Amino acid sequence: MTPAGSVTVEAAGERLVLLAQKAVFWPRERLLAIADIHFGKAAAFRALGIPVPRGTTSENLDALDALIDATGANHVLFLGDFLHARAAHVAGTQAAMLAWRRRRCDLILTLVRGNHDKHAGDPAELLAIDLVDEPWTVGPLSFCHHPDLDAPGYVLAGHVHPVYVLATRFDALRLPCFVLGPRRMILPSFGSFTGGHVVHPGPDERIYVTSGEAVHSVR
Repeated sequence: MTPAGSVTVEAAGERLVLLAQKAVFWPRERLLAIADIHFGKAAAFRALGIPVPRGTTSENLDALDALIDATGANHVLFLGDFLHARAAHVAGTQAAMLAWRRRRCDLILTLVRGNHDKHAGDPAELLAIDLVDEPWTVGPLSFCHHPDLDAPGYVLAGHVHPVYVLATRFDALRLPCFVLGPRRMILPSFGSFTGGHVVHPGPDERIYVTSGEAVHSVR
């Protein structure tokens, strides 16, 4: 099924759906790819005495639930930076994730380890997540955290947290975006508290921004 507001593109002969909620769905495999969810980032900031909003873990899990239900995905693949730091192992964050996992016990979960995961440590075993290193290749697609990694297939990656600036004479708007090139796609950060990095695409790259409700091609 194709959720409202999404855009379908082709990469390596495969149909991929760019979702307005900052993820990619691969219909043939019923696989939902999520980049840079950064569970526990807010907790890490609070551990340093920096006041930041609470509830980001629940917000991320609710967003995941909505996408799983909308797409019918049976496999969620995290493209690195599942956990932000060791502070993500605090009881409250872990309890929320474990409660979610119990509700979604039939779901296949895979994590391609990213740079933050190496510092934060692996997720709790009770989450039953398959842990792999990049590149992790399925058919013609290679799933990575770092977009510039040499891989055998078309790369889907995160790490950059790309945003694109739409500007007029009077105003400017920064929107999360997908960056599509001939050999790779960079996904926007899925996490609700992760920030973004302005990208300047090359001549052979396409940009699709998302407003949260719809994906639009802007370049």
